[in-house]
Amino acid sequence: MLEANSCIETQCPIQFVLDLLGNKWSILLLRELFMSDRRTHELLIALPGISTKTLTQRLRELEAQGLIERRIYAEIPPRVEYSLTLKGRQMQPVMSALHQVGSQWLEQEPCLCPLEASPFEAIEPVSVTV
Repeated sequence: MLEANSCIETQCPIQFVLDLLGNKWSILLLRELFMSDRRTHELLIALPGISTKTLTQRLRELEAQGLIERRIYAEIPPRVEYSLTLKGRQMQPVMSALHQVGSQWLEQEPCLCPLEASPFEAIEPVSVTV
């Protein structure tokens, strides 16, 4: 039997994911990217209240962790798009569970959310080693 403090002595997987995503904007950014690839101004519109500085910081953090990728197009003016990586798509079951529990706790009809849309149904489970 495992001791109660075994997760304290090694890195706890739950704490690891919370450290990556444990802020308001990271989860909401992933939600938006599950709908489709997005440009910076589209994310600013979709997430009222986020500042340009915070958006840039969160996108850089998610990119550094391998959850999203940034594509720069050689155009004038330059165009940048963000999309989920295979590792980022592994968050789909977690995001769906958050959506389901949130809908139940709010005791309301589910909102129009990308987690319930066809893009999620088409995603095959992916195994990615870190």
